[in-house]
Order: sequence, then C-alpha cells, then structure tokens
Amino acid sequence: MNFDPLPITEQRDLAKSREISASDLAAACYQQIERLNPILNAFIIVIPPRMEELPNSGSMPLYGIPVAVKDLYDTKGIRTTGGSKFFAKRVPDEDAFAVQKIKKAGAHIIGKTNTHEIALGVTNNNPHFGACKNPRDVTRTPGGSSGGSAVAVATGMALAALGTDTGGSIRIPAALCGVVGLKPTYGRVSLRGIIPLSWNLDHAGPITRKVEDAALMLQVMGGYDELDPTSVKTLPGDYSSHLKDTMKERKMALAVGRYIEDATDPEILRAVAQAAKVLEEQGVVVTEVNADFLQEAAQANAVMTQADAAAFHRERLKEHPDWFGADVRQRLETGAGFTSSEYALARRTQTEVKRRCELLLEEYEVLLLPTVPIPAPLLEGEDAVERARQLTRFTAPFNLTGLPALSVPCGFTRGGSAHRFADRLAGMERIGSPARGVCLPAGNRMAQDQTAHFAGGRLSACLFLCNPSCHLDFKNIPSPQSWQFFIEMASPSPVGTAYPKGGGEGEGL
Repeated sequence: MNFDPLPITEQRDLAKSREISASDLAAACYQQIERLNPILNAFIIVIPPRMEELPNSGSMPLYGIPVAVKDLYDTKGIRTTGGSKFFAKRVPDEDAFAVQKIKKAGAHIIGKTNTHEIALGVTNNNPHFGACKNPRDVTRTPGGSSGGSAVAVATGMALAALGTDTGGSIRIPAALCGVVGLKPTYGRVSLRGIIPLSWNLDHAGPITRKVEDAALMLQVMGGYDELDPTSVKTLPGDYSSHLKDTMKERKMALAVGRYIEDATDPEILRAVAQAAKVLEEQGVVVTEVNADFLQEAAQANAVMTQADAAAFHRERLKEHPDWFGADVRQRLETGAGFTSSEYALARRTQTEVKRRCELLLEEYEVLLLPTVPIPAPLLEGEDAVERARQLTRFTAPFNLTGLPALSVPCGFTRGGSAHRFADRLAGMERIGSPARGVCLPAGNRMAQDQTAHFAGGRLSACLFLCNPSCHLDFKNIPSPQSWQFFIEMASPSPVGTAYPKGGGEGEGL
C-alpha cells in the first residue's frame, strides 16, 4: 500500500482504526531508507525498528507517524553529532524538549538526519558524514542546513521531519526539494536540547509534504518551556482549525524592488508572480511593496550568525580549528573577528527591521516573496560561503525579526529544479494569545491551485511572512493533485531523474 498521497492525519487515523498498523507505516519508510539512503545520504543514523506496537490512544495526534529528526536535536541514548567531528561520539541522556513532545504524541523517531556541519551552511556537503544529495538530481545540493530532513520527507523516508532555521535552514532545503518548510515565530518552539548556532536567531520547526501536516506538527511541537529562556508563554495554538479560512479580501504584499529582482532567476520571479495571481483569484487583494530594506537585514543576520557561532564554538575553534571543514572554519573565524561595534550595529538593524515589518504587517496580513533567488546549485565545485550568502538572501531577514515564515512549492524552472513559494511574513505572536498567521491558509490555498504550474524543470518556491495576530493558518495551501504530483516526482523514483545541467545564478549579497 502506498501511503504517500495521504496527509499525516489520515495515515494516523488508518493506524488508529487498525486498517493498517503503525509498523506498516514505519516499514514503508524503512524500505525507502534501505533503497535510497545509500545514494542520497539523508540520514547520519537510522534508528532500528521497534518491535512492539504502540498502545492505541485516541489522544495521540501523531500516532504511529514516522518522523525524522535533524541531528542537532538531542535524542536520549542515541548519538547527536551536529554533523561535527567534535560531537561524533556524543550520546545525550535526555531528549530535546521538542523530541519529547512528538514522542509523547505517538511519533516514531526513525532516524537522525544529515546536516551541514554545526548547521553553519546551506549546501549540506558535510566533510565528516558525507554530502546529502538532492533527490531530483544527485549532482545538486538539497539545500541546508536541514537538507537531510527535507530529502527524507521528499522521498518518503519519513512522513515528517524536524529542522532548525537560523538564516533559512528549514525553508531553503524545503524549497530546493519541493516540500513545505515552516519557521515558526521565535519562542514558539523550545530550543532546549538543540545544539545552538545562534542564541539570538535559532528557530525550530517542521518540514512536511503538506501545509496541513506542518500545522499539525507545530501544534504538537509548540508550547511554553519554562527551562528555555527563549520560550514565550502563550496559549496553545489550534493551527489546523484555521487552514480553510477564507482568503477573500485579505490584504497581501508582494515584495518587489531591486533587492528582490536584480539577483533572482527570471523564471522564479514569474513563478511567484503567478502564485500571486492564484491568490488574487481566491479573492486576496495583492499590492506590490518595495522590499529593498531586507538587504540590511540579511547582512545583519550574517554578522550575528557568525559571531554567535564563533562564541559558542570558541574553545573548539581555539583547540582544534583543523577539525572544522574549510567553509565552516572560515565563517567561524570571520565571526570571531567582528568588532563589538559591528555586532552592536547589527543588533540596531535588527530592532529597526522588526519595527519596519511590524508597520508593514499592520497594513498587510502577509508578505509574499521568493524563498531562494536561484534553482538548486551544483553540490561540488562551488564556493560554500558564497552560496550561503546567495541562498539566504530572502530567508535570513526573517530570522532577524522572529516572524513566522512558510515556504511552499509554486512551480519549476525549465532548467529542472522546483521553485517554491517564498516565506510569508507571519506577524509576531502576542504573549498570551495564540498565533494564527495568515501564512498557513494562504499557503494551503496556493498549493491547491498550483498543479498547472508544475510542468517540469527545477523547483521554485515562495515565502509567506505573516502577522501572528491574524486568523489565517496552514490548511488551505496544497491540493491533493498538486501534492500527489510532487510525491510522484520526488518519491517513487527520485534518483536518476536528473536536472539538466546549468541554471541561473544570481549575485551574492
């Protein structure tokens, strides 16, 4: 039986009703892992199947669902390497808080996924555990740093996955692999038990095939953790209930301007413009808004990410700099070299951009822009540091603001790689009230109406940024047809359907 086209909720209900067993779901994923992981290298660690069946509990929203976990999340009794030589033998004695929550919800942790070393990069070409490869073309990057999680979901090796995002590390691989990536509002998901990259910019969130699955995963993962100083105390969010909220007369901003257009592949711009038209057909009022201010935000994110990472890894960088890969070492040394004035100016930019986005989202409920400016680059022979600047161009600003951002597929370029909807601006959550961003329903609507635009080529994606005080969420984005299309393209025979060589390259920041 092929479970791929079904959303997580339907697969869970089949398992609960005993029409299938939880072990059947796991077996399907293990079969894909056995077949594809030797080629794609999505997993650093595959966790052996459990022999006992889960107790049938109606209160388990993820009952029997196989979930992959980025190898940055602590897992009790199982190695957590962070993709690093330094942590290669590290075995935590406690699960990360988010892992605790999904296990309590009935999820089956199927393995630990490959990541760019210490999560500081976007190619997922890991010198210690091997390169993770794009399932549509093994010569190209899947994106990173949560590349293994995106590949696992895209190919059916897992039905959902956990990732982390400091400058786009959930959204970029989701875009390049043709799946859904959600960076929640800062503080919505606990970071306790996750190896940090930047204390100020790290976010934890899900990668899934459908927007409704992302809503469910966030509902499980989210919540206050009193032991995490970054966690925000809010009421539990019922994100799934808003997935089919009407989009009629919702106000959405479409990002334009030199910063958006000058370095972006023209086919990606066309795919995003077409996505905006689809939303207009749903009754959304779309207005073009200049987004050149994002350039300073992306640059400030680069300063803070590298400086924070250098601070966390200072002793390791001092004692064994040769244990880091060349690109990661370069970025850590750059971060260690920033002056206090440079860091202070970056933090000032952070404050200014937050306010700019607050004002924008008082007028509009969503900001729509590309997730990435170019199709998936080649895996080898590329400047990993320059690729990080390039691929985080449209994602990094929203780690700085802490706004929720959702990436969903929106088409293909002729060259071969899938384009995805850009991150939506999801407005900041208010303490004490649940965040019900317009991102999820808008993304859901988009996915439902995009089937006609997936005509072959490289994937492209769009980002939705939302106002958390708005009452729009996840469910209206993907239609069964469009998602089945992605599943057919990515899951049954992802290897061997290579992209044509070439593809547009934009300029870096």
